[in-house]
Amino acid sequence: MPTPGTTRTVFAVPRMDCPSEERMIRLALDGAAGIDELRFDLQARTLTVLHAGDPAPLLARLRPLGLGARLASSAASSAASPAAHGAEVPGAAVAAPDPGAEARTLRLLLAVNAAMFLVEGVVGWLAESTGLIADSLDMLADALVYGLSLWAVGRAARAQLRAAHVSGVLQAALALGVFADVARRLLAGSAPEPPAMIGVSALALAANVGCLVLVARHRHGGAHMKASWIFSTNDVLANLGVIAAGALVAWTGSALPDLVIGTAVALLVLAGAVRILRLR
Repeated sequence: MPTPGTTRTVFAVPRMDCPSEERMIRLALDGAAGIDELRFDLQARTLTVLHAGDPAPLLARLRPLGLGARLASSAASSAASPAAHGAEVPGAAVAAPDPGAEARTLRLLLAVNAAMFLVEGVVGWLAESTGLIADSLDMLADALVYGLSLWAVGRAARAQLRAAHVSGVLQAALALGVFADVARRLLAGSAPEPPAMIGVSALALAANVGCLVLVARHRHGGAHMKASWIFSTNDVLANLGVIAAGALVAWTGSALPDLVIGTAVALLVLAGAVRILRLR
């Protein structure tokens, strides 16, 4: 419940489209003075902050993430207005979270994504598919987010930030490795195997959907799950892109579709790494 003197500020964050970016924002705002509550609406792509003082320092923390954050509104908070701008209503709310259950879910999410990183990476290498290798990095990025969330429980904000930067450097290095692999295959040639590309990407797609279902259990009433399902497009598009590339490789006999999708997914991973490294 807002306390007297609390300001209610709504930030539009047009490129906040999945739980990973929500966690990045939480990390960016961790330690900011005067914050009482954060309310995320992934479907509307807004962040509502109940806080004391000027919203400008909060916006200054959000802008380096590259998610397009801007100030939508800021006014004195009142008990009558918590549902405006699509924010979650605390009283509609929400049972207190079970830390043990959330930790178990995070461990399972970490295990699923780490396993798919290994499966896609190994099969991608054996099947000479840059698309699968790049898609495995997308799984690794998710695994790092869940692993960081699990590790960060109870730790200081500075320790969380260092861990995030380490994960960002690792993601960036692996993405650059994919670009080098694309260049090598363009020069030396490659023969990606369409059945492996399609089959393993379909498995990764199923894993991503399963992860969203797991996240839904801890997202209070289903609104966030709906948003996650609609807007968590990066992972799903990457999987579908590799499936489509596999079909095109089979149809044309050319490795070019595999190289194109591999480059595109690596660019997504690199963009995510840059956003993480911008956290201060």
